[in-house]
Amino acid sequence: MKQLHGTDQRTMAYINLYGVLGALEELCAMDEEARALVSGTSIAVGFRVAGGPRATLRFADGACRLEDGDDHCDIRLPFSSPEKFNGLIDGTVTPIPTKGLTKVKFLLGPFTKLTDRLSRYLRATEADLRDPEFFRRSTTLMFYVIAEALSQIGNRDRIGRASASYIPDGVICLKIDGGPAAAIGVRNHVLHTVKRAPETPTAVMEFGSMEIARELFDGKRNALASLGEGTIRVRGLMPMLDNMNRILDRVALYLA
Repeated sequence: MKQLHGTDQRTMAYINLYGVLGALEELCAMDEEARALVSGTSIAVGFRVAGGPRATLRFADGACRLEDGDDHCDIRLPFSSPEKFNGLIDGTVTPIPTKGLTKVKFLLGPFTKLTDRLSRYLRATEADLRDPEFFRRSTTLMFYVIAEALSQIGNRDRIGRASASYIPDGVICLKIDGGPAAAIGVRNHVLHTVKRAPETPTAVMEFGSMEIARELFDGKRNALASLGEGTIRVRGLMPMLDNMNRILDRVALYLA
């Protein structure tokens, strides 16, 4: 993987596992073709990254759930470093399972097709985005990846941790008007993302529409100008949002 200035591979590995592969949860929930790929399947794929994250994707009856740890998986994929795991996401590394060799057919078939479908949504072409439903799904998946990346960068990236050190305890609601929402919980300057709207947020950042959010995600719209014109709306405890915005700047670097 190309090393971007000011980013680190370990933080990227956490983003890739919990943000990118974690988006398979939403993909299976919203996309019929993805759901069909794992329909009738009950299998758990564990990822063990030396010096990095450990987590398991559990598939059951068309649904997907990401769990911490890899002790209770059917297939285990080991990686000797965060760089090697990031290579899996880039398509430059092919791991060899240390557990579940007899189940490798799932990896080569349904799992590969599932991740290919996720990549199509996350790396959508202009032609893809002309379809309104594809646009909605693609933007929703990007939103959840970004929401998770916020926490991973705030907890692990050197500059992100500096910004997180100024965020008081509470819950930030990140949402798109008429679209998805997520909660960024903060306790003792440690961030945790939950992929649903909080009941009583301490602060709120709301994008005015899916189209506005998409332009921001794609770097086609200026966030500061959008705040000025009211297409991004904020309320609540401003120090939380000011420092979260600094972490958002880091997200753009990692997901570039």
